[in-house]
Amino acid sequence: MVTAALEDLKAEDIVAFDLRGRTSIADGMVIASGRSSRQVGAMADHIGRALKQAGYHVSSEGEPQCDWVLVDGGDIIVHLFRPEVRAFYNLEKIWARPAEIAAAPAPRPQAAPGV
Repeated sequence: MVTAALEDLKAEDIVAFDLRGRTSIADGMVIASGRSSRQVGAMADHIGRALKQAGYHVSSEGEPQCDWVLVDGGDIIVHLFRPEVRAFYNLEKIWARPAEIAAAPAPRPQAAPGV
Protein backbone atom coordinates (compact mmCIF):
# COMPACT_ATOMS: atom_id res chain seq x y z
CA MET A 1 0.00 0.00 0.00
CA VAL A 2 2.76 2.46 0.94
CA THR A 3 4.89 1.87 -2.15
CA ALA A 4 1.85 2.13 -4.45
CA ALA A 5 0.85 5.42 -2.82
CA LEU A 6 4.38 6.76 -3.15
CA GLU A 7 4.47 5.80 -6.83
CA ASP A 8 1.18 7.69 -7.34
CA LEU A 9 2.75 10.71 -5.61
CA LYS A 10 5.74 10.62 -8.01
CA ALA A 11 8.24 9.65 -5.32
CA GLU A 12 11.67 8.72 -6.61
CA ASP A 13 13.99 5.80 -5.80
CA ILE A 14 11.47 3.86 -3.70
CA VAL A 15 13.07 1.01 -1.77
CA ALA A 16 11.22 -1.38 0.58
CA PHE A 17 12.85 -3.67 3.16
CA ASP A 18 11.36 -6.67 4.92
CA LEU A 19 12.60 -6.35 8.49
CA ARG A 20 10.77 -9.34 9.97
CA GLY A 21 13.17 -11.40 12.06
CA ARG A 22 15.88 -8.71 11.84
CA THR A 23 14.62 -6.16 14.36
CA SER A 24 11.78 -5.66 16.79
CA ILE A 25 11.14 -2.03 15.80
CA ALA A 26 9.09 -2.80 12.68
CA ASP A 27 8.18 -5.45 10.12
CA GLY A 28 8.94 -3.27 7.13
CA MET A 29 10.64 -0.07 6.07
CA VAL A 30 10.17 2.06 2.99
CA ILE A 31 12.61 4.74 1.88
CA ALA A 32 11.83 7.23 -0.89
CA SER A 33 12.85 10.63 -2.17
CA GLY A 34 10.95 13.73 -3.16
CA ARG A 35 12.31 16.46 -5.40
CA SER A 36 11.65 19.26 -2.89
CA SER A 37 10.75 19.89 0.74
CA ARG A 38 7.21 20.65 -0.36
CA GLN A 39 6.87 17.28 -2.12
CA VAL A 40 8.38 15.42 0.85
CA GLY A 41 5.88 17.11 3.18
CA ALA A 42 2.94 16.34 0.91
CA MET A 43 4.00 12.69 0.61
CA ALA A 44 4.36 12.39 4.40
CA ASP A 45 0.91 13.87 4.94
CA HIS A 46 -0.69 11.57 2.38
CA ILE A 47 1.08 8.43 3.66
CA GLY A 48 0.21 9.29 7.27
CA ARG A 49 -3.49 9.67 6.41
CA ALA A 50 -3.49 6.45 4.37
CA LEU A 51 -1.92 4.48 7.22
CA LYS A 52 -4.43 5.92 9.71
CA GLN A 53 -7.30 4.92 7.42
CA ALA A 54 -5.82 1.41 7.28
CA GLY A 55 -5.95 1.23 11.09
CA TYR A 56 -2.35 2.02 11.98
CA HIS A 57 -1.42 4.30 14.88
CA VAL A 58 0.73 6.91 13.15
CA SER A 59 3.25 9.41 14.42
CA SER A 60 5.72 11.46 12.43
CA GLU A 61 8.75 13.69 12.82
CA GLY A 62 10.52 16.20 10.63
CA GLU A 63 7.60 18.13 9.16
CA PRO A 64 8.81 21.67 9.88
CA GLN A 65 11.81 21.39 7.50
CA CYS A 66 10.70 18.38 5.41
CA ASP A 67 14.29 17.49 4.51
CA TRP A 68 13.74 14.08 6.14
CA VAL A 69 10.33 13.05 7.41
CA LEU A 70 9.83 9.85 9.37
CA VAL A 71 6.31 8.40 9.30
CA ASP A 72 6.04 5.68 11.94
CA GLY A 73 3.09 3.36 11.51
CA GLY A 74 4.29 0.86 14.12
CA ASP A 75 4.71 -2.18 11.90
CA ILE A 76 5.84 -0.03 8.97
CA ILE A 77 8.32 2.84 9.01
CA VAL A 78 8.53 5.26 6.10
CA HIS A 79 11.52 7.56 5.57
CA LEU A 80 11.00 10.37 3.06
CA PHE A 81 13.98 12.48 2.01
CA ARG A 82 15.16 15.19 -0.27
CA PRO A 83 17.82 13.46 -2.46
CA GLU A 84 20.91 15.14 -1.00
CA VAL A 85 19.83 14.39 2.57
CA ARG A 86 19.10 10.78 1.64
CA ALA A 87 22.54 10.40 0.06
CA PHE A 88 24.17 11.81 3.21
CA TYR A 89 22.45 9.42 5.65
CA ASN A 90 22.41 6.40 3.29
CA LEU A 91 19.93 4.33 5.32
CA GLU A 92 19.90 1.67 2.60
CA LYS A 93 23.44 0.72 3.53
CA ILE A 94 22.48 0.32 7.19
CA TRP A 95 19.35 -1.80 6.68
CA ALA A 96 19.86 -3.68 3.43
CA ARG A 97 21.22 -7.17 3.16
CA PRO A 98 24.10 -7.50 0.67
CA ALA A 99 21.82 -8.78 -2.12
CA GLU A 100 19.41 -5.89 -1.53
CA ILE A 101 22.22 -3.33 -1.75
CA ALA A 102 23.20 -4.65 -5.17
CA ALA A 103 19.57 -4.45 -6.36
CA ALA A 104 18.71 -1.07 -4.84
CA PRO A 105 19.12 2.05 -6.95
CA ALA A 106 21.67 4.45 -5.55
CA PRO A 107 20.15 7.68 -4.26
CA ARG A 108 20.73 10.48 -6.75
CA PRO A 109 21.83 13.78 -5.21
CA GLN A 110 20.54 16.69 -7.22
CA ALA A 111 22.42 19.85 -7.97
CA ALA A 112 21.23 23.07 -6.44
CA PRO A 113 19.01 25.19 -8.71
CA GLY A 114 21.03 27.24 -11.14
CA VAL A 115 24.09 24.97 -10.96
